[in-house]
Amino acid sequence: MIKKKKDIIKSLATHKNDVGSTEIQIGLLTEKIIKLSDHFKKFKKDKHSTLGLTKSVNKRKKLLTYLKKKNVDSYQKVIKELNLRK
Repeated sequence: MIKKKKDIIKSLATHKNDVGSTEIQIGLLTEKIIKLSDHFKKFKKDKHSTLGLTKSVNKRKKLLTYLKKKNVDSYQKVIKELNLRK
């Protein structure tokens, strides 16, 4: 399910010129997390990148919590689009 940055932005944008909304940030972080997870399958002892992965996961979690509070419909759309949970 690895996509290019433009595809993620296009699929999650709320309006035509949207490039930095919460939905897009969550999508880009999800892409980064997937890439890092694949990286760790090859390089198990890479401890420095685990810090980046942890930070990315925590930031995505905070953004999802924020989005759930502010706009439940958009939250549901993002969860469904990115196959995150439930």
